[in-house]
Amino acid sequence: MQSLIQIEAGDRRLLAGIAEAVAEVSRRSGDWLVCRPGCIECCKAPFAITQLDALRLREGLRTLSVADPARAERVRRRAAEYVAAIAPDYPGDPATGMLREQDAFSEAMDDVPCPALDTETGCCELYAARPITCRTFGPVMWTREGSLGACELCYGGATDEEKIQCAVDIDPEGLETELLAGLDALGLRGMTIVAFALAAAITHPA
Repeated sequence: MQSLIQIEAGDRRLLAGIAEAVAEVSRRSGDWLVCRPGCIECCKAPFAITQLDALRLREGLRTLSVADPARAERVRRRAAEYVAAIAPDYPGDPATGMLREQDAFSEAMDDVPCPALDTETGCCELYAARPITCRTFGPVMWTREGSLGACELCYGGATDEEKIQCAVDIDPEGLETELLAGLDALGLRGMTIVAFALAAAITHPA
């Protein structure tokens, strides 16, 4: 069984590999890729994240609490407000944040910014700890289902063939699956959302 320390080390390797993959698809995409700091279209509405993402976010918030307590407090406050707003219609357990359905969120939250987002700067307060979805959304990628996925704001005028030439597999060795299995063995399983992951950091700061 992998220890939490081993899983965190594996996560660093995973993120390094993803960064290389994103850099490559960005190079191939050129001007078709319009994602820039301050573009927050993908920073709204809740979405499912893994326990690996949640673990990383909580560690990121703890690190921010040391480096900049005021910023960390703003993130905590936004997370608490987000959880309170979504709780009545949450498609899962509103006490733990565990999802039962991964894509059944209320449309009322579609325009609500992620609690990690600083809306004044358009930048993520927990950028180094952001979920894998945030790291890979935008550039064209192969999904687990074998289809292509990309931000609708990108690849204007590109053909399907041109998109295929740009696409990469972000985790060809399946390291994320291996790490999630390790967390599952430790009792950390299921999907949640960013706000609940950060709210858990409020409740359990140690």
